[in-house]
Amino acid sequence: MTKQFDETSFLSGGNAVFLAELYARYVEDPAAVDPSWLAFFQNLKDDGTAIARDFKGTDQAKRDLKVIGAIDPEAAAAAVAAAKKAGKDGKAAPAAPAAAPSQAEIRQAVIDSVRALMMIRVYRVRGHLEADLDPLGIAAREPHPELDYRSYGFTDADLDRPIFLDNVLGLETATLRQIVQIVRATYCGKIGVEFMHIQDPDQKAWLQKRIESVRNHTDFTPRGKKAILERLVEAEGFERFLQLKYTGTKRFGLEGGESVIPALEQILKRGGQLGIEEVVVGMAHRGRLNVLANFMKKPYQAIFSEFQGNPANPSDVQGSGDVKYHLGTSSDRDFDGNVVHLTLQANPSHLEVVDPVVIGRVRAKQQQKNDTERKKVLGLLLHGDAAFAGQGVVPETMLLSQLTGYCTGGTIHVIINNQIGFTTSPQYSRSGPYSSDIAKGVQAPILHVNADDPESVVHVARIATEFRQEFQTDVVIDMICYRRHGHNESDEPAFTQPLMYRKIASHPTTRAIYARQLVAEGTLTEDEANGLVTGFQELLEKDYEAAKAFKPNKADMLEGKWLGMVQQTDEEEYREDKTGVAVEVLKELGHKLAEIPEGFNVNRKILRQMQAKKEMMDTGAGIDWATAEALAFGTLLVEGHPVRLSGQDCGRGTFSQRHCRLTDQENESRFEPLNRLRPDQAHFEVIDSPLSEEAVLGFEYGFSLTEPNGLTLWEGQFGDFANGAQVIIDQFINSGESKWLRMSGLVMLLPHGYEGQGPEHSSARWERYLQLSAEDNWSVCNISTPGNYFHALRRQIHRNFRKPLIIMSPKSLLRHKLCVSKLDSMGAGTRFYRVLGETDNLVPDVKVRRVILCSGKVYYDLYEERAKRGINDVAIVRVEQLYPWPKDAIKKELARYPNADLLWVQEEPANMGPWTFVDRRIEYICEELEITAKRAAYCGRRAAASPATGLYKTHNAEQEWICDMALSGDVANLPQPFRRASKLSRLHA
Repeated sequence: MTKQFDETSFLSGGNAVFLAELYARYVEDPAAVDPSWLAFFQNLKDDGTAIARDFKGTDQAKRDLKVIGAIDPEAAAAAVAAAKKAGKDGKAAPAAPAAAPSQAEIRQAVIDSVRALMMIRVYRVRGHLEADLDPLGIAAREPHPELDYRSYGFTDADLDRPIFLDNVLGLETATLRQIVQIVRATYCGKIGVEFMHIQDPDQKAWLQKRIESVRNHTDFTPRGKKAILERLVEAEGFERFLQLKYTGTKRFGLEGGESVIPALEQILKRGGQLGIEEVVVGMAHRGRLNVLANFMKKPYQAIFSEFQGNPANPSDVQGSGDVKYHLGTSSDRDFDGNVVHLTLQANPSHLEVVDPVVIGRVRAKQQQKNDTERKKVLGLLLHGDAAFAGQGVVPETMLLSQLTGYCTGGTIHVIINNQIGFTTSPQYSRSGPYSSDIAKGVQAPILHVNADDPESVVHVARIATEFRQEFQTDVVIDMICYRRHGHNESDEPAFTQPLMYRKIASHPTTRAIYARQLVAEGTLTEDEANGLVTGFQELLEKDYEAAKAFKPNKADMLEGKWLGMVQQTDEEEYREDKTGVAVEVLKELGHKLAEIPEGFNVNRKILRQMQAKKEMMDTGAGIDWATAEALAFGTLLVEGHPVRLSGQDCGRGTFSQRHCRLTDQENESRFEPLNRLRPDQAHFEVIDSPLSEEAVLGFEYGFSLTEPNGLTLWEGQFGDFANGAQVIIDQFINSGESKWLRMSGLVMLLPHGYEGQGPEHSSARWERYLQLSAEDNWSVCNISTPGNYFHALRRQIHRNFRKPLIIMSPKSLLRHKLCVSKLDSMGAGTRFYRVLGETDNLVPDVKVRRVILCSGKVYYDLYEERAKRGINDVAIVRVEQLYPWPKDAIKKELARYPNADLLWVQEEPANMGPWTFVDRRIEYICEELEITAKRAAYCGRRAAASPATGLYKTHNAEQEWICDMALSGDVANLPQPFRRASKLSRLHA
């Protein structure tokens, strides 16, 4: 027996009752068990400890079981049978002394039970490996030795011998043959389950009971079966109709995966019964039109109209629009009186990048509903198999699932597993057996299912919904299907997968397979089945004709929480939003921010900062960056606007400047001053995020899409860390309103500035944001005063529209003695200034010889050097907002200095920073003015591949050169970027 169990990695069974009892005795006294068990128990090692622990049972199912010293079940059964026989004869059975079982009989019974229980457990762990999951049957299912009863010491002669199970599988006793039949039906049928990797015993016990109690099968009523068939008819019929009417047009059809439609319906139906009120859906383009039509119930007329080239929105709505298989929508679905609101998030072709956006929206909706149990709003994500395995944003998003600041009570993931990624087969696109393997990292249960068995697909959808509502964790449905056409409908898949597509060509559709099944079992007649198809085609023909005159009557935007908002249509620069706050209120809140609760052991260094804040409030001067930010947050909070700040280490701040969450030095309890301003204030939330940029920024963008009345901010640890989230920036934040009519007021704080910290900690790469700037899509700022920063933040909420705000936030300026503001600059009647003119008393404007235009930190370098040299004929003008470009404000400042030459000064290399963005814009301003300067000359670092030098000495030399040339250098000798003299250019004709 020991030989048979040399490989013990699969023996840690939660149901190994008999082995557990023996092992418990062995632990107490090795001599108390038969010597034949000693080597076996010695080999169990860690697994034995788990068995002993599991013998006590879980919270859901406490065990009170015993084998040793208990009556032999076979002897007991014989006694019962004898009693029944005696009863039939009408005679009382004489009391016969029970024959004491021999040691050999006890040992054999224990061995049989342990072997059977270990086999059952292995089926729970490995059964999916022999499940019938591939509709095409291309991949051969290799027998797994651990699923062969012979591997456990059984022989064919043992098949009909009863084995004591003590209600495992719901049976007191069963023959080996029955056990094998049951576990194969449960774990090796059309459904394969992976759940034994889960460490939570209650979750594991729930799944085990839910699966085994019904043999992993639902007996649907005739009505339920017909409903499934109707959904398949709609899913298949819709795709066939589009293929017929718009042959060759890209639509990324669902053919081969139609079973996902009844599965989604089941999630809604069961979810509604369990308290779900809203579902936010995210998916890629494959099958999206089908989901829009048959799940979201977007009118067929509207979809046909878009195929005919008509816009999805009324002609008076601004925006670029997007292809039809990227669009989102919203609707209400009613199931048995439970109305569920659906939102399908629009997304780009970048697969999976929509995932964190959806989760962020779910979190915001839960907050709006005060859904603290997170059972009313569900995130539902549909994935492709290759993308789920290959895109890093998937595990990044799953990483958020159980974190306090980001959790949403679990997401249901549905993988539409086509067994191919464009032209790449699974063996070339992932290292594990399943595309879903990454989900084990968050201990999500995984339900694999054959898509050609729609009843099984609906069954697992029901289990997934129930599990999510019970445990508030992620769950994955891996629906294994195929893709009937190529990557798109004009593609030829046989170029790369000839065998697969030869098989697909002859393979019947899921609807046809299921219809035949229902006819064969008598649920409906063949005529009835064909009638469903015919009737649906007639409906589509009517809507097709109606689509020729279809016109959308309104855009799907600015409803619900967005009522009262408008699209910005006027010139942004002409708006002067009043963002000031009464000084009395600022002082009240400022003093509150500096208060420490009694008994709270604050760090001594923090205490000094708090005392400094009190002095700022008392004097009304010296307001630093962090204090101005806290006042902006605080004033919004007391006005009823929630504030959410998320990012790596943002509670303290990368540069130890913020400290909006304090930690007790004795017990590490936490305290947030911004949540103790007034009793009726809104909530402030600060979250130190995991080391993820793409998923966290996507989450916060999604949050901002749903919560227009709160300030949502994401802060990069350093500005260039946003590189890791570039897809979110390019595809959503920058262009989401133009493509999909979805506004966002998200703020991105990107620490930026050249202080000699090297290539990766200097530049936030703001040239990229400026290059993406058009159509007033966002604001890009490099602010130089705490007061202006205060107004920029408050402006986000006090406008009647929403735009993202990209801020190059400071590093060294956080503690710069000159980078301070007066409280009056934030008082009532004050506002944000896009341009800050010269502040010192210089020579008369007409005698100023040079005007320097700059932005951000370099202003203070120039200002201090000018003062040091006693220069009074060089004016410095700061451009605080680079986009939307404040043309008139700059023009007004330049007009003051008609005789001056003009420089643009920046710290960044010439091919980075704002230079290429501002160059022509400044030139156009100069053309409109009667001034000497006709364009600006460039003063800054030469073009470079790296953003900054890694040598501090070199950095200082470069910085000194920039200041010297800007203040005193001859413009004619300033090297201008992108000019290169060659020998060829010097040749004369």
